[in-house]
Amino acid sequence: MYAIVEIAGQQFKIQKGRHIYTHRLEGDVDAVLASDKVKILLVDNEGSITIGAPTVAGATVSAKIMEHLKGEKVIIFKKKRRKGYKKKNGHRQYLTKVMIEDITL
Repeated sequence: MYAIVEIAGQQFKIQKGRHIYTHRLEGDVDAVLASDKVKILLVDNEGSITIGAPTVAGATVSAKIMEHLKGEKVIIFKKKRRKGYKKKNGHRQYLTKVMIEDITL
């Protein structure tokens, strides 16, 4: 069984027992993710696919926040040739690791 959900503006394919990394979410570690923050768009239950319009009615996802962390560093380097212009900047995205505990229809 898997589902396509939208969390914090991003879409993910989730399965029970797996974890995903999303943009930083509000909440403490080991807190249950609020059901209003998760929109279930599609559910596949052993071959029977249910597509939502816009969401699947009656379907719920139980998820737990595992940890808050920072992603890999991304280097941004800008240069204009022959002008002596160079800029180096870095960025690390704040992420939340979420464990999917259960998907129900």
